[in-house]
Amino acid sequence: MPRPRSLSPDRLAAAALAVLDRDGLTGLSMRTVAKELGMSTMALYRYVDGREELEGMVVELVLSSVDTTPPADPSAPWRERIAVMLGRMRDAVGRHPAVIPLTPAHRHSAPTILRWSETVLALLAEAGYEGERRVVALRALVGYLIGAIQLEHQGPLSGAGTVELGELPRDSFPLLADTARHARRVPADREFFGGLDILLRGLGD
Repeated sequence: MPRPRSLSPDRLAAAALAVLDRDGLTGLSMRTVAKELGMSTMALYRYVDGREELEGMVVELVLSSVDTTPPADPSAPWRERIAVMLGRMRDAVGRHPAVIPLTPAHRHSAPTILRWSETVLALLAEAGYEGERRVVALRALVGYLIGAIQLEHQGPLSGAGTVELGELPRDSFPLLADTARHARRVPADREFFGGLDILLRGLGD
């Protein structure tokens, strides 16, 4: 039987996102989303097959604001344009950090991720990347993006962990302690785009 239409996909995704934002990834379940919507868990199954489908809907809702078109200035260096594309994704996902772990699992089905990837691949192709080299380049960029966002929100340089590292005994960990003391002064944008610049320069070799 066809699913009822009284509950739109956007409303379902918004309810799941509300649970994620409030309770984190461990709090997301069919039961908690049903409760958020004021309905029974069994009734929710009339609209979605299960948690995996809910996750995909949430990912697409969060990323739907991402501009997946190429950066406006086609004369800008390809590295700068790729940095713009990664910055757009970082901004969208960063507003809902609990969604970060869900993005890799749904990268093949979320329309926004597919369009974003196509744009980045076009920029890599423009830079001369082909075949396996383009595969590795895209994976490196996506890996950096996901890892950097996770670190920014789950282990920020401004956090207590950095302070603890900075207080390590210098006779045992001289470089780690010194690096941590410098890290406390690095803003999040500098960390993200500075690391990305290092990666992109490596890709340019």
